[in-house]
Amino acid sequence: MASRRAALLTSALLTRGLTAVLRHRAPGGRAGWERRNHAGRAVELYAGPACAAATALAAARVHPAAGLAVLAAGACGAYDDIAGADDPRRGFGAHLGALRTGEVTSGAVKLFGIAAAALAAGTLLKERPVDRVLAGVVIAGAAHTANLLDVRPGRAAGAVLALAAPGLVRSGRGGALAAVAAGGAAAVLPEDLGARAMLGDTGAHALGAALGTAVVSAAGRAGLLAHAVAVVAATVYGDRVSAWARAL
Repeated sequence: MASRRAALLTSALLTRGLTAVLRHRAPGGRAGWERRNHAGRAVELYAGPACAAATALAAARVHPAAGLAVLAAGACGAYDDIAGADDPRRGFGAHLGALRTGEVTSGAVKLFGIAAAALAAGTLLKERPVDRVLAGVVIAGAAHTANLLDVRPGRAAGAVLALAAPGLVRSGRGGALAAVAAGGAAAVLPEDLGARAMLGDTGAHALGAALGTAVVSAAGRAGLLAHAVAVVAATVYGDRVSAWARAL
């Protein structure tokens, strides 16, 4: 219980602290840290990088491979947030289609970057080859699924918090990593839900990856397979899910 409490507090307090530091310093100027949300309202972007860095650090304290997965997911998300800000293409199909014509989009870099880091983390977290592959699928799929939900204030953070909550009763590495995901999500949820801050791909992917590492650390092969099927289904129907979420 103590390790879970420490992981939750570390993730939450680091997220809040780093958000405050970024807001105070605003590297590159404050204008670069604002976006317009779906309602045309100006929102801050500090929470995304802060949450990604904080959850990566907190996850690395539990297991270095988990920290690697979260950090890579956040970094790939940050690249897409910056390089793909003006790209109207959405969904894996569009980015893979561009790749077939020889164009490497920021979305494609994000897709393959997160997949590679997730497989590397899965290799370090599991012993058997099949379990390692399934673990990679779960971590990458969880990262992408969280990002699919980030279309309205509070949805991605709220979903990660709700899905991580049952893991808080587990002991061991799985429970600690669930606490990391829950702490990061809880820290950003009030401002995200109030449409004052935006996670962006940076924060959403990092939180999803943290949740994925928690699942991988706690699950046996049957659990890994079930979660892998679920996240692959969410990815395959990602465009449809995103369109449905935007319509609500």
